[in-house]
Amino acid sequence: MSFDGVDPARGATPALTLAVDIGGTFTDVALADIATGQVWRAKTPSRPDDPSEAFLTGLRLALRAAGAAPGDLRQVLHGTTVATNMILEGKGARAALVTTRGFRHVLGIGRQDIPRAANLYNWIKPERPVPASRIVEVAERVLPGGVVAQPLDEDSVAAAAEALREMEVDSVAICLLHAFANPDHERRTAEILRAALPGVAVTASSDVLPVVREYERTLASVLNAIVMPGVTKYVGRIEDKLTAEGVPAPLLLMQSNGGVAGAGKIRSAPALTALSGPAAGVVGARSVAATCGIGDILTVDIGGTSADICLVSGGEIGLTQQGQVGDWPLPLPMVDMVTIGAGGGSIARVADGVLTVGPESAGATPGPAAYGRGGTEATVTDAHVVLGHLPARLLGGDMALDVVAARRALEDGVARPLGIAVEDAARGILAIADNKMVGALRIVSVERGFDPRDFTLLPFGGAGPLHGCALADLIGTRRVLIVPAPGILCADGLMAADLKSEFSRARPRAGVADMAEAERLCVELEADAAAWFDAEDVAAPDRQTSRVALLRYAGQGNELAVPWADTVEALEAGFVAAHRALYGFELSAPIELVTLRVEARATMQALAPAVLAPGDPPVPVDHVPIALPSGRETVPLFDRSTLSGGAIIEGPAIVSQLDTTTLIAPGWTGTVQTSGALLLTKADT
Repeated sequence: MSFDGVDPARGATPALTLAVDIGGTFTDVALADIATGQVWRAKTPSRPDDPSEAFLTGLRLALRAAGAAPGDLRQVLHGTTVATNMILEGKGARAALVTTRGFRHVLGIGRQDIPRAANLYNWIKPERPVPASRIVEVAERVLPGGVVAQPLDEDSVAAAAEALREMEVDSVAICLLHAFANPDHERRTAEILRAALPGVAVTASSDVLPVVREYERTLASVLNAIVMPGVTKYVGRIEDKLTAEGVPAPLLLMQSNGGVAGAGKIRSAPALTALSGPAAGVVGARSVAATCGIGDILTVDIGGTSADICLVSGGEIGLTQQGQVGDWPLPLPMVDMVTIGAGGGSIARVADGVLTVGPESAGATPGPAAYGRGGTEATVTDAHVVLGHLPARLLGGDMALDVVAARRALEDGVARPLGIAVEDAARGILAIADNKMVGALRIVSVERGFDPRDFTLLPFGGAGPLHGCALADLIGTRRVLIVPAPGILCADGLMAADLKSEFSRARPRAGVADMAEAERLCVELEADAAAWFDAEDVAAPDRQTSRVALLRYAGQGNELAVPWADTVEALEAGFVAAHRALYGFELSAPIELVTLRVEARATMQALAPAVLAPGDPPVPVDHVPIALPSGRETVPLFDRSTLSGGAIIEGPAIVSQLDTTTLIAPGWTGTVQTSGALLLTKADT
């Protein structure tokens, strides 16, 4: 366990916020004094068997570092991968599905889409999250416009309850045909099942995703049911431990949409947390960039296994309802990002004379060969070690790197099979990893109408700053921003997030916008938002709501979200502009309004900005040899904690800190900002 911080002296009445982000390898903790802006950060090993134990350990570690007591906490924020891991690993609850008679095979049919990277001829549809043997039908029928064609047969619901009892399921998802247009049958079915099956979690699609598309709505409801018992139990354990520690602060959890919400909201819709960790990192990146006057950023979160890439334009984080977790589309509002299998632990192999990197990862155990935990296969981290990009010790000196083991792994696994030098093998590994990430960067920028040269690259995660300059060179940008704590940015991002929730409802029938009908639906959604504000105890002056419309050209399969307008003409003009910006053209087809969404948020109390005072010019703590394409060269190694505001570092150089290492490539110059961020720039040549 490690921590960094400064003098813990504070005022007499501290207002502390604790943020805990639990990852697969480490649990990251940030404790902040909101009034002064002082932050204490900690890392402790995660506990996959019981993540709440790592949460408690991190809490105690951070409080001890700050000299604070549990009663000083005003707010506790948490980002968790519990729901994500349950979905990815197939370890969630034993769930069942209740659907309209005749529609039991919706999940099996799915969509005709084949994953982008899959082979057209040998792709096999993944196994459904709920098998057909645990799908039960009830007699009822609602037509597309919400008109009841066949009343709900409550005897069939009672029979379904008996069948579910015999299946010994832990949770049940209910998704009836066209329930988005008329949820009455679904809600009555839920009432009957909850009464008949005490102790079984019941979730209805009209409470999770009341929008069109039967497959996606069914899948979202099923995934929510799968993770509901586990997440509910986990959140309960966290709350119990906070109470036992004497923490009076409420628990808020990060959602995939980049906002936080109370534990009650998460218990009812735990699937909202499926991508909470990456979302927190993007929120933190935007916050740090704003302190440097930068609104347009490309973020790259590089961890041990994967890289998450996102574009932020004008300080606005884009949301999508076409996200995916593992093999499954999850059409809940989430930060729009692309994830690829490229990280520090990605394994490099040679097969038939071809070098590949990832997506398989060495993980935390055994990890890269350089970690000295028994790993023997070459990884991206080992390539950095061989080239001298990493100092001899990491985590503030607590972790020694095994250079000999890293070199042996590259020699045996890559260099010898290819007949090249070890250093050339290392550069080849990094080039492949970087180009995979650049492909994802182009997806979120060029393919969506943005020029990446207009953006500042912001790499974070434990491995991000090692790749910043190389990625920037490949996409053509001349600015790279390294935040003060890149390896703990997801925890820091929790403290920059707003309290946030979305409320959506599809129109009974898509078509040209009917403004009177739209106003009625928006008023109903705003009433739902007001009830949520009440439950979260948000004062009236702090409440903010905005309306969003999801529109499409008639015949299209997907919608675009545009801000609400008061007239049909203005609304359609906004859609046409968005469509042209994204796709480069417009159509003469009619424009249909499909779904309305109300976004509710309350801005949390902002952390006082840090101000890093000017000081002496930077002095290296050591000089280390690195292998550049031009040959070996000895470069300065700086300790980031010693750098003052305005300090300038010319590349090539290495900057080391507790949670990451930054490589400043030749031709790049780093300038320390007053916020503590390190801005790397490259002169035009």
